[in-house]
Amino acid sequence: MICLGIEGTAEKTGVGIVDGDGNILAMQGRQLFPEKGGIHPRIAAEHHGEWIPKLIPQAVSQAGISYEDIDLISFSQGPGLGPALRIVATSARSLALSLNKPIIGVNHCIGHVEVGKLDTGAVNPVSLYVSGGNSQVIAYESGRYRIFGETLDIAIGNCLDQFGRETGLGHPGGPIVEKLARDGSYIDLPYIVKGMDFSFSGLLSAALREYEKGTKIEDVCFSLQETAFSMLVEVTERALSHTQKDEVMLCGGVSANSRLREMLKVMSEEHGAKFYMPGMKLCGDNGVMIAWLGLLMCNEFGPMELSETGIIQKFRTDEVDIPWIDNKKSYLKLEDGLIAKGAESNILNDSYLGKNAVLKSRIPKNYRISVIDSKIRKSRTKLEAKLLSDAKRAGIRTPVLYDVNLVDKSILMEEINGVMLKDIIDDKLAYEVGLNIAKLHKADIIHGDITSSNIMLANDNLVFLDFGLGRYSDLDEDKAVDLLVLKKSLQSIDYNKAVSYFDEVLKGYGESKVINKISDIEKRGRYTH
Repeated sequence: MICLGIEGTAEKTGVGIVDGDGNILAMQGRQLFPEKGGIHPRIAAEHHGEWIPKLIPQAVSQAGISYEDIDLISFSQGPGLGPALRIVATSARSLALSLNKPIIGVNHCIGHVEVGKLDTGAVNPVSLYVSGGNSQVIAYESGRYRIFGETLDIAIGNCLDQFGRETGLGHPGGPIVEKLARDGSYIDLPYIVKGMDFSFSGLLSAALREYEKGTKIEDVCFSLQETAFSMLVEVTERALSHTQKDEVMLCGGVSANSRLREMLKVMSEEHGAKFYMPGMKLCGDNGVMIAWLGLLMCNEFGPMELSETGIIQKFRTDEVDIPWIDNKKSYLKLEDGLIAKGAESNILNDSYLGKNAVLKSRIPKNYRISVIDSKIRKSRTKLEAKLLSDAKRAGIRTPVLYDVNLVDKSILMEEINGVMLKDIIDDKLAYEVGLNIAKLHKADIIHGDITSSNIMLANDNLVFLDFGLGRYSDLDEDKAVDLLVLKKSLQSIDYNKAVSYFDEVLKGYGESKVINKISDIEKRGRYTH
């Protein structure tokens, strides 16, 4: 079976042809380079309207086939710029009708992941997908690709491009920032990781302020890049630790950055995971990924009716059923003596005054530059020790704190013998979790990483662990984000039951002002309905 795919979600127009064995028969593309400012949706649509009719015959000629040999037309149904998507969908429909061929619309983001797997041989990776319009940490669980982490505002590519435009460096900004960063030194910029999510707008604003006050541009570029990429890799590391998969894949246009590739590779190797990245020509938006995903989707579900081919501008990665993946996991292997290897630290058996204890050691992260790494490890160790004590005063069961070592960035604490919430959760326990989170928030304690792996049941009591991303805040928004971290974690256990579990959490939590804030935050998501 041969599929022709048409891509045009933003500034790149692509046409690709792939056969059922995954052989790439043709790949044609053109990119729009705006004279000034960002990508204007109307201009992008005009670009696609001009080039799609030219690229289709070029691809057919490159493949050495006739139009009659094409069995399926696939197109990017979303997410993306509305006018651009409409041109692509209309072009695909016209081609399918003129050739009397079946048609299917596919999710752009999943196309990046699937073509990456095709090219690299990765089987079931945690994927960091980064581009101008997207920043997501994606992994397969319970029949779909789940978004374990994502930007809460702008995407990393957009962040770098906007910095380039605002400083007069030009568009696209990413390659220019990367080049200038090679001669820069570190200046302090905000590092914003919220549980499994990240935020770039505050970082961008701080970088622009540094530029405006005359800080050396190379230093600003170096610090912007190092900070942003450290945030991305840390969240990917959290997803890897949570899922226990042993593959990591980088995909999307920002994959072109050699520093990001280096950082993600180092992190993967430190966890004993295999690192993959598709060839650069497949990292950017392209028609091949749309053709290949079209084949996969059509094999499972068949083609679409024309009435089903409307665009979905905010098309979520986790809205698509993915039945073709074998979810057998090849789990990460722990080093001798380790109880667990988390994204934040190593957990080891220890003792204190004859009692069994656990040592949480924040080991250096070699993917981060030392000044960022040392700052983060020291501040988080110090704050976590205080949060553990204050949470206990708020009525939350936490491990007893035995010792804090700010030189080694480690905490010695009580060993908890129990079972992880993710292994035993039911509606009753979910309700109790909500009650406990309400106690934390009443004391203005933000846990920062409330997942089903950071709560245990011991002697019929819930025990909250790992306050490593915690902080103090009286803001309803911060409390709502705390709850959203748990929601994503529950979805990774059992997506079908996650709604019921989270409803029970909210019943136990009970604070309507914060609960109402959750939906506001979710609506801000880059591709939420």
